[in-house]
Amino acid sequence: MITFPPDYLSVDDLTAAQLIGLLDLADELKAERASHHAEGTSAVRDDLAGRTVAMIFEKPSTRTRVSFQVAVTELGGDPLPLSSAELQLGRGETIGDTGAVLGRYVHAIVVRTFGQERIVALAQAADVPVVNALTDLEHPCQALADLQAFREAHGSFEGRTLTYVGDGNNVANSLLLAGAKVGLSVRVAHPEGYAPDTTVVARAEQLAADTGAQIVVTTDPVAAVAGADAVYADVWASMGQEGEAEERAALFAPFQVTSELMSHAADGAIFLHCLPAHREEEVTAEVIDGPTSRVFDQAENRLHVQKALLATLLRRDG
Repeated sequence: MITFPPDYLSVDDLTAAQLIGLLDLADELKAERASHHAEGTSAVRDDLAGRTVAMIFEKPSTRTRVSFQVAVTELGGDPLPLSSAELQLGRGETIGDTGAVLGRYVHAIVVRTFGQERIVALAQAADVPVVNALTDLEHPCQALADLQAFREAHGSFEGRTLTYVGDGNNVANSLLLAGAKVGLSVRVAHPEGYAPDTTVVARAEQLAADTGAQIVVTTDPVAAVAGADAVYADVWASMGQEGEAEERAALFAPFQVTSELMSHAADGAIFLHCLPAHREEEVTAEVIDGPTSRVFDQAENRLHVQKALLATLLRRDG
């Protein structure tokens, strides 16, 4: 079993060996689940039997909420989904107090929130594992699913390149760290003023110096995509940025992933997107619905990597 830190708040919490170990376990769990489904038998395990996992969502969610709830259930545990409106968080209780109390009731806490400082405060107060299900700074569980989808398509990370095109947001930040950790070169092409977090980029460059990966941040989408093994897009306006959508649409138009842009990638390149997608905005329907797209494999992998993560965090010998 993988030696693991107490929480998963950032991709940078894990070593390369821990990341690869999680992906290997996710592959095993995915194959096991597929085998059960083919046989018409139950995929439920007992890794989390008798365990309750609280899931706090301060932002809307489809894939994250459903995949975590199914993950806990299929590991034999009890998921407890909660919105901030259902908690005293909605009436001003601090997130630290919420974490301290929930930590006395449940065995782990999954949190989708706003600033990274909120999940750090909760984790410091809660004496149980805490998982980052998305903050404004990072989306580390998504990065695990992205790595699994990339490895399924290409078999390895070393000597390969993933290019992210669009807003340098939480997804881009986690991809930079994840790629640098495992030796996968990551390029981010963004409009002026929408670069990834500078601290994250500096940390990714530091990590890449040890793994041989290359980190490139540029405003030239064609140069960024040239020779890439995967091209990744995300919505131009994330949750909470809807008021900027019109302004962003004009700025981001040259960064739309089209068949023409994909033609600059390597032979066998795949298209990735964390979803939800807006066809004909950040990506054309021809690309996302075409033969190079792996977006639904990628979305499915959220379930498998999160099962691997929870099973490891709550392993009974720990």
